[in-house]
Amino acid sequence: MNREMRDPNVPWVPLLGVQLRLAGVYFDAVRVRGPLGRHIALRFGELTGGDPGPVILERDGERAVYFLIASGSGARRRWPAGAELLTSGGTARDPRSSYVGVPALAGGTWPLSWYAPPSPDGRLVHTALLHAVLWAVHRARSGAQSAPVSRTDPYA
Repeated sequence: MNREMRDPNVPWVPLLGVQLRLAGVYFDAVRVRGPLGRHIALRFGELTGGDPGPVILERDGERAVYFLIASGSGARRRWPAGAELLTSGGTARDPRSSYVGVPALAGGTWPLSWYAPPSPDGRLVHTALLHAVLWAVHRARSGAQSAPVSRTDPYA
């Protein structure tokens, strides 16, 4: 049988093992490599009351963290150093299509696992909130001061 087995509640999550998913179909992803990715996942989890949306951990190699966001929602944003947007149009460095390894919810999925599994309602990581957390951590790590807020800024 060549048909892929999938969870009927979340069609992009395989029932067994790990499957590659083309970014831009069900989701785009923001990849943060190494310890910084784990730090962002922890901070983001705290801000969302432990319900950040689907986040995948890589336990080997680059040890990246993948935050799954709505397709197209990150395209018009400038992401800080260390965060890489993965889309069907590739990345800023490589225009080829990007694929994300998606683990099953249970069973042998090494080296990938869920930091926060997807929910049956299909909700993804909130792009604007993730973007704000990434920039806040980037500024804190670089020691940069944020620009003063303009009094005419309607979002201040």
